[in-house]
Amino acid sequence: MTEKTEIKSMTLEELERFFEERGEKRFRAGQTYQWIHEKLADSFDDMTNLSRELRQKLKEDCSLLTLYIADKKISKIDGTRKYLFRLPDGHVIESVLMKYRHGNSVCISSQVGCRMGCRFCASTLDGLERNLRPSEMLDQVYRIQKDLGERISHVVVMGAGEPLDNYDNLVRFIRLLSHERGLSISQRNVTVSTCGIVPGIEKLSEEGLSVTLALSLHAPSDEVRKTLMPVANRYALKDVLRACDTYFQKTGRRLTFEYSLVKGVNDNLTEAKALTNLLKGKGAHVNLIPVNPIRERDYVQSDDRDIRAFVRYLEEHGINGTVRREMGRDIGGACGQLRKSFMEEREGWKHTH
Repeated sequence: MTEKTEIKSMTLEELERFFEERGEKRFRAGQTYQWIHEKLADSFDDMTNLSRELRQKLKEDCSLLTLYIADKKISKIDGTRKYLFRLPDGHVIESVLMKYRHGNSVCISSQVGCRMGCRFCASTLDGLERNLRPSEMLDQVYRIQKDLGERISHVVVMGAGEPLDNYDNLVRFIRLLSHERGLSISQRNVTVSTCGIVPGIEKLSEEGLSVTLALSLHAPSDEVRKTLMPVANRYALKDVLRACDTYFQKTGRRLTFEYSLVKGVNDNLTEAKALTNLLKGKGAHVNLIPVNPIRERDYVQSDDRDIRAFVRYLEEHGINGTVRREMGRDIGGACGQLRKSFMEEREGWKHTH
C-alpha cells in the first residue's frame, strides 16, 4: 500500500505543484491550503467549495493530520489551559494556552520527549522519542484556537523538546504559521527557545525570519551551567553568546535570556553579579523563572526574598529583568508534567487505543 501524502506540512507552492502534477487547477490548491491553515478544517469533507470528486481523490491520496485531545485541564486561578494531544502513532505531547492582556499565547512542543537532559525539566526524563513534523507543531495551535473559539496571537516554542534539534521542521513550521494565507501570526510574536545549540543559532540567523530567540541560560558560568545542563559540556558560554550576538546583528531582534532560579544553586548575589557582567551592553531582557519542583529531582524553588534581591541587583546594574508569573499552578503548568503523570497513570493506554 502506498503511503498517503501528508499535506498539512506542505507550503502553498508545494501544494500547487502537487495539484498540477495530478491535472488539477492551481487555484484548487490555494482553496485547499486556505481550508487547512486558515479555516482549520478537520477533514477533506469540510472543504465544501471543492467538488465531491476532488475531495474523494484527496481522501484516497492524502492524509490530513489532526491531533486528538486526550486530556485537558483548565486552571481555576488564571484560565490557563493545559492540553495533552495524542498523535496518530499513539505518542502523547502537551501544549499550554496562556491568557494575557496582550492576547492568547500558546506554548507548543517541538519533539516527543527531549534528549538535552536539563536537570530541572520533566520533559527530558524519558529521553527523546522522535521529532514532530511541521503539521504536528501547527495542529497544536490549530486545535487550541478551535477549542478556545478565540484567535491565538502569540506562539512560544518552549514546550517539550529542543527546537533547534528539529531544525528543518521548526523553520517550515514558522513559515507556515506566519503565512498570509494561513493564521498569519506575525513572526515577531513567535518565540523560539533553545538551550544553546551554537550551529542552530547561527543557521537561524541566516533564514531571514524575525522571530524572538530565547536562550535558556540558567547560570552565568560554564561551571554552574554544566551542573544544570549537559549541553554546556559541548558548547561553552562564550561561544553561545557570540552566536546570540550574531543573531541580534543579522535580525535586529533582541534576545531574551531564560534563567531558572534554583535555591542554593544559582540564586545568590554572586551569581547575580556574574550574570550582570556577562550580559552588560547586550540590551538583554532576563526572564527569571522560579524553578518548578519535580519529583525526580531534588531542586527547590528559591525564596521570594532571594528572588526579589536577585531582580533588584540586576535592575540596579542596568539589566532588564522580570520574574515570570507562574501560570496554571493548580494544573501542573510546567513542561512535561502532564504528559509524565498521564503516562504513569495509564501506562498501557496507548497500546489499547
